[in-house]
Amino acid sequence: MDNNKNKRYLLAIDNGTQSVRALLFDLQGNLLGKGKVELHAYTSAQPGWAEQEPDYYWAKLGEACQQLWQQTGIDRTQIAGVSLTTQRGTVINVDAQGKALRPAILWLDQRQAEVEGGIKGPWGWLFKLVGAQATVDYFRAQAEANWIAQHQPEVWAATDKFLLLSGFLTHRLCGRFVDSVGCCVGYLPFDFKRLRWAAPSDWKWQALTVRPEQLPSLFKPGETLGHISAEASRHTGIPEGTALIAAGADKACEVLGAGVVDSSTVCLSYGTTATITTTRSRYLEIIPLIPPYPAAVPDQFNCEVMIYRGYWMVSWFKNEFGLREMQQAQEQGLEPEQLFDALVNAVPPGSMGLMLQPYWSPGIREPGMEAKGAMIGFGDVHTRAHIYRAILEGLAYALRQGKENLERRSKQSIQRLRVAGGGSQSDAAMQLTADIFGLPAERPHVYEASGLGAAICCAVGLGLYPDFPTAIGSMTRVGTVFMPQPEAQQIYQRLYKEVYLRMYRQLKPLYQSIRQITGYPA
Repeated sequence: MDNNKNKRYLLAIDNGTQSVRALLFDLQGNLLGKGKVELHAYTSAQPGWAEQEPDYYWAKLGEACQQLWQQTGIDRTQIAGVSLTTQRGTVINVDAQGKALRPAILWLDQRQAEVEGGIKGPWGWLFKLVGAQATVDYFRAQAEANWIAQHQPEVWAATDKFLLLSGFLTHRLCGRFVDSVGCCVGYLPFDFKRLRWAAPSDWKWQALTVRPEQLPSLFKPGETLGHISAEASRHTGIPEGTALIAAGADKACEVLGAGVVDSSTVCLSYGTTATITTTRSRYLEIIPLIPPYPAAVPDQFNCEVMIYRGYWMVSWFKNEFGLREMQQAQEQGLEPEQLFDALVNAVPPGSMGLMLQPYWSPGIREPGMEAKGAMIGFGDVHTRAHIYRAILEGLAYALRQGKENLERRSKQSIQRLRVAGGGSQSDAAMQLTADIFGLPAERPHVYEASGLGAAICCAVGLGLYPDFPTAIGSMTRVGTVFMPQPEAQQIYQRLYKEVYLRMYRQLKPLYQSIRQITGYPA
């Protein structure tokens, strides 16, 4: 451990949905260098499918590391350790050597397995008694393992290990079938309450085709997963023998990197999936039967309300209506965000009554399966700038509703907002978030919050800090703070209470009719 005291750098690898980044941090949480490689998010052989070649992730991870070394020119022997964080819920079948047997199925994938028969024994009776059968059937239908076993039985028969992307890349880095507890998010036989693989008597073994021997060994965040192998060193340039320390999934690491460690502070993430999350030491289901996820701090939980594909609508708008700003930004050498902020600021709070409900993709979570996105209140005054602002406001309204659900279930008042993810780079989005929530919106000091969270796990695991609270205190801090503006806050309060909260209830019968007539969404 003492040897590490002289080593100044922590390497975090963050493999998200849109890009993979190799990030170099110092012990004060400053970002010293960044290698970033954009990803083609997925391929889709059939409507609703989302797949990617696992070796593609490994190749791009190597590229990101090599880019980092070229950019920084640091002495790599000064790297104390490495931590990995990845997108959640992306699964990969491998053989005994770790070779992928089929493309990875991403968290965005919408295919469903057939559900036959019920859960047997006491669990089955209990689910009927508490009316949970639909939730259990949804779990079975969504489980990628079940779909593969049904439709590609030869692949399932050859599967030695069924891994999350984190487990696959960990094996590539250190040659061991191991993963972090903090990465276990997905349709797997995981006991979210006890933060370990499910006990033999758990109903999930009945619900899934996965067998215990197909799963990797789990380690807590901060524990050593292994050491960088000679082969991985040749591919990435990370020195052979460097310790690989367990971290958590990207959202868990983002919450940690944003410095959210108690239940009175929330982390808002304006990312591909928009979330509002607190950290708790006790297990709490915000929506009954939907578990909290493992935190990137050992034995802690992240209570999360999620808007599936949350910031997708922002990307959609930029692609469909924002070509002018994208081109201007390129010509002027600006970030597109700056020009889109000008678009938002040209419109008053409340978007002249244009209201949006961001339910792009239905799921088992509230609202119901029939929900879709909606925009109401159009008039002849509205321009694309109003639409863009209404999208940002709709996401903030939905996350505020999530905050109120968290407060109601936890009986704990939320006092502070930390805002991370791609959308946090927009000053306009930060300001309207403060106005809609009626709370100061705080931006973490670095944009790469999930990478910083992984680096914190690394620092604690190497003994560079004695514990997580000390590391968090030393490596995280607040950057810019956006204060609510009273006039805007008043307008938003009325629109939220009198319009937004009533929209879903009023539109639900229409969504149901749309579904009956057109079959969409399936």
